[in-house]
Amino acid sequence: MAAAGLSSAVGSEAYAAATAATGLGPGGSLLQPGSRPFPHLPEGTDTLPQIEHIVVLMMENHSFDDHLGTLGRGDGLTLGSDGKPVNYNPDPAGGFVRSFHNPNTCGESQSGISQSWEASHICWDQGTNMGFVKGCSGAAMGYWEGDDLPFYHDMASGFPIGDRYFSSVMAQTYPNRRFLIAGTALGNIRTDASGISQTDAPNGTIFDRLNAHSITWKDYYPDIPTCALFLPVYSNNPTKAVHVNQFFIDAAAGNLPSFSLVDPYSNFSEENGDISVGEGYAALVIDAVMKGPAWDKTALIWIYDEHGGWYDHVPPRPAVKPDNVPPELLAGDVPGAYDYTGFRVPCCVVSAWSKKDYVSHQVFDHTSVLKLVETKWNLPAMTYRDANAHNMLDFFDFKAKEPPFAEPPTLVPPANPFSSPAALPPSSLSAADMAMFHTICSELPSGSLPPTSAKLNAPPPHADALMAAQGRRVQGEIRAQS
Repeated sequence: MAAAGLSSAVGSEAYAAATAATGLGPGGSLLQPGSRPFPHLPEGTDTLPQIEHIVVLMMENHSFDDHLGTLGRGDGLTLGSDGKPVNYNPDPAGGFVRSFHNPNTCGESQSGISQSWEASHICWDQGTNMGFVKGCSGAAMGYWEGDDLPFYHDMASGFPIGDRYFSSVMAQTYPNRRFLIAGTALGNIRTDASGISQTDAPNGTIFDRLNAHSITWKDYYPDIPTCALFLPVYSNNPTKAVHVNQFFIDAAAGNLPSFSLVDPYSNFSEENGDISVGEGYAALVIDAVMKGPAWDKTALIWIYDEHGGWYDHVPPRPAVKPDNVPPELLAGDVPGAYDYTGFRVPCCVVSAWSKKDYVSHQVFDHTSVLKLVETKWNLPAMTYRDANAHNMLDFFDFKAKEPPFAEPPTLVPPANPFSSPAALPPSSLSAADMAMFHTICSELPSGSLPPTSAKLNAPPPHADALMAAQGRRVQGEIRAQS
């Protein structure tokens, strides 16, 4: 979507302020676009000298519960007396579907799982999250365990995780990645040509903010760089959007820029196919940071762009609208606005300065990454959403005399590792490249999921009481942490 025609009303007093969310200003008032985290300091002032490199690894299409719901820490799936999750959704065809362990890391062919605007709002079901079977099929109730994703589970068992980190909008990849770099989707709700703008965002992107103060950045990508969602950013920075091979070179040399965005493959990003391939790719990126000479001054944020249509039990939260640009809805689209987050996604902060044994219950979305960058360099906010986002400092212990993870731990290898960065295929866009990926399973035939054991005539015994008790416990932890 081109930004032309939006006029100066974007982020101005013409902002439609109706929202159920409160801001971070006095009395819950909304902080304004252009506001700085430290108004008394000049723009570009480095306020977090302990961290010199921020790396954002944004993978694709998974919910907190489907990846980390059985981790054993954080607000995951609720276990019954049999040790299995009791979370469930009604089946429009009759009965109920209980959360079930996916039989492999490939899933089901043509499962019907979708993260579209339409499907996501059906799954949300007006804040109950009881529409996943209706909106995405019973296959959406599947989850993976530590044996399936051993690297992720080991990482998330030691480094701090966020169990209230949400995607920014109940929609697909492009609008959520727009939020990550611009603090707004600017009307986009689809991953198609409408999400690629011929002009820059009206208030710029985080890359523009960094350029203005000569703060270094790169977008490392194997197939498509996120910065190209605003084509002028891509075309005006030819040395800053580079192939992901360069990331491993820069990390090994201690030459990562101040801000790095690492994009996944378009295929095998965990969106489709064997998700063990995505874990193997992410493990290489994370391992390169942990073993690099700049480990003691680097923070890596592992997140997902959106939930991919997979079940999560925590409903999206009311959110500050970023600007006065409404979603570009077509005939038949579910009505809605940018006044709610999307669903929860996995989040882990891997840094020498990360808190140990910690689960953050603060509410974050992708604009919280922007707020962290803005906080470090005292940069002005681009929209109302990033101006009023929490800044992710809750994950760090900068008061410690020594970094809590001064010596990086050795993590369990992924289930399907790449031998080295040199083994990565150059891209995933051609048949020849796709043939270079090693998978460890095959998709199940359509209609295989959910398994018969997950199809119930009634909810699991005591499910509602058990889930309510877990909710009360988590709310108590949130109050204590606040």
